Amino acid sequence: MLLLATACSVRADTSAHPVTLWRAQGISNSIYLLGSIHLLREEDHPLPSVINEAYEDAEVLIMELDMDDLDATATQQLFNQNGVLRDGTTLRDLMGEDLYRRAAAAAEASDIPIDMLDKSEPWLAAITVEMMSLYRIGFNPALGVEMHMTARAVADGKPIEGLELIVEQLAFLDGLSLPAQRDMLIQTLEESAGMREFIDGVIDAWRYGDIAFLEAELLDSFQGHEELSDALVTNRNRRWVSQINELLDDRDDYLIIVGALHLVGEQGVPKLLAKKGIESIQLSEPASVR
Repeated sequence: MLLLATACSVRADTSAHPVTLWRAQGISNSIYLLGSIHLLREEDHPLPSVINEAYEDAEVLIMELDMDDLDATATQQLFNQNGVLRDGTTLRDLMGEDLYRRAAAAAEASDIPIDMLDKSEPWLAAITVEMMSLYRIGFNPALGVEMHMTARAVADGKPIEGLELIVEQLAFLDGLSLPAQRDMLIQTLEESAGMREFIDGVIDAWRYGDIAFLEAELLDSFQGHEELSDALVTNRNRRWVSQINELLDDRDDYLIIVGALHLVGEQGVPKLLAKKGIESIQLSEPASVR
């Protein structure tokens, strides 16, 4: 799901430093693994130059979704079909009175009109809240890593492929149990009030490849929420590792772009690849790129 990030970097790119980018070496090709921030601001660009080098080296881009083939209207219809309540049931009914009062209090603290979520299932309400909170402080998916790279690839004629289909991603969310969906919404609402303060550290860690910080800040949010973690992160990582393993027999070089959360921790893609004997090296930004 959406990664709660970003903000302008608080350090200058004047000395060499790691980046949230890895390279795995096949027999005759390279596979780059880039941790993405899905929404960015204008001031968060340009991206580190080593990311551009990986893009230039790759013949094919692979993202969570095949971004250049997404139909915005069809995607919105799928969200509505899967996440909008149509039988007279309301979000209050699904949350229960106690949790709904807690959600309403958190929404009020963040100046979010909870009534607008009345016909949403909790998972869709959580996504709506997160998007709204990020838009309010200047973030835009059109400036995020995926959309930025999609625009470049389309202009350059580079093919883009997807690890998943949008219907699969929606199935992960819609298939969550009601308690897990409730937890997801409550957590999103309660974190939205402090999002602006949280963001600077996360984007700084992402830009400077501070994996320990990202693990602590991002993975900790899933502590005690095993169903969410398994459905949205761990199970998907394992499937992707199998797909990536097959690409190492290819001749083309690939740039694979997934949410940064998928590349950190013991169940992150680089560590899972290592368990299969596939070494991936974290890459670094050279000194004095600005």
